[in-house]
Amino acid sequence: MNFINLTIMNVLQFTIPVPANKNIILKEENEPFFYPHLHRHTEMQLTWIEKGEGTLVVNNQMYPFSSGDIFCIGANQPHVFKSSPDYFVEPFKKHIKALTIFFNPSGDLKNLFGLTELALIQTLFSKYSTGFCVPESAKKEVVSRFKLLFKSEGTLLLIGFIELLNHIAQIRNLKLLSGNGDLGLVSEHEGMKISQIYHYIMTNYNKEITLEEISKKANMTPPAFCRYFKKRTLRTFISFLNEVRVNEACQQLIRAGSESSISRIAYNCGFNNVTHFNRVFRAMLGKSPSEYLNDYLSATYIH
Repeated sequence: MNFINLTIMNVLQFTIPVPANKNIILKEENEPFFYPHLHRHTEMQLTWIEKGEGTLVVNNQMYPFSSGDIFCIGANQPHVFKSSPDYFVEPFKKHIKALTIFFNPSGDLKNLFGLTELALIQTLFSKYSTGFCVPESAKKEVVSRFKLLFKSEGTLLLIGFIELLNHIAQIRNLKLLSGNGDLGLVSEHEGMKISQIYHYIMTNYNKEITLEEISKKANMTPPAFCRYFKKRTLRTFISFLNEVRVNEACQQLIRAGSESSISRIAYNCGFNNVTHFNRVFRAMLGKSPSEYLNDYLSATYIH
C-alpha cells in the first residue's frame, strides 16, 4: 500500500494514525484486494474505486461497490471495503485500484473550513457527517478533479482540494451512508473482536455457518454471542449473514447479466435452495432476483 509515511501510519485493525505534518493525505492503491479488516480513523475518507468490486460495510450497514464508485466515509465510522471472494484466490489474477483522500475537518483544517466563504463545505460535512456516495450522473466530473488533485502538491493541492469539496457540496442526490448502531463508540479491543467476526462471515458466507460455529470463533456461548451481536449491529446474526449473501448475489447477477444464472448464484452465495433465496432476496430488496436484474439492465441501457 502506498500510504504517505507508511512507517508512521502503521495500519492497525481498528485505527489508522496519520502523520502529524500532513493535513491532506493522498493514498493510491494497486493491490490484489482492499485492506480486509474493519477499522476507523479520525479523518474523513473520500475514495474513488477505479477498479474492484465487493461490499462496503460502514458501521453496521452494507453497500455493494463496483468500479467507478465514489464514497465518502465520515470521521470515526468503522468501515471496511471487503473485496469479493474471487480477489482472495491465489495466484491473484484480479486486483483493485483506488485513490483516497484523508482529511480531518476538526483538526488543523477546522479554522479553514470555518471561514464564511466555505460555508457550503461546512454544510456538506454537517449534513453527511456519517458519509455519502456520489450518484452516477456526477461521477465523471468528480473523477476528473480527483485525477488532477493527485498530480498537485503544496498550494495547488490545497486549492484543488477545496474546489473538489465545493463541487461535491453542490451535487444533488448524494446518498447518505447510515450511521446506525454503536460501533463508533466501541473500544479498540471490541472493534478488533467485531472485525474478526465480520471478516469470518464475509469470507465464508458461501458455506454453511452455524450459530455454534460463529459463537466458538468469538469465544462466546451461542446465547451470549446473539446478545452481543444484536447489541453491536442492531440485527441478528442470521439477518446479517443473509444481507452479506444477498449483496454478493446482486453483484454476481450484474456480472452474469442473465436470469439463467439465478439458481447457480443462489448456491454460490450460500443458500441451500432457490425458493429460500428468492424469499430472502425479495424481503430485503422488495423485488425478486430476476426483477432486480431486469431493472439494472434497463437502467444501464437508458444511460
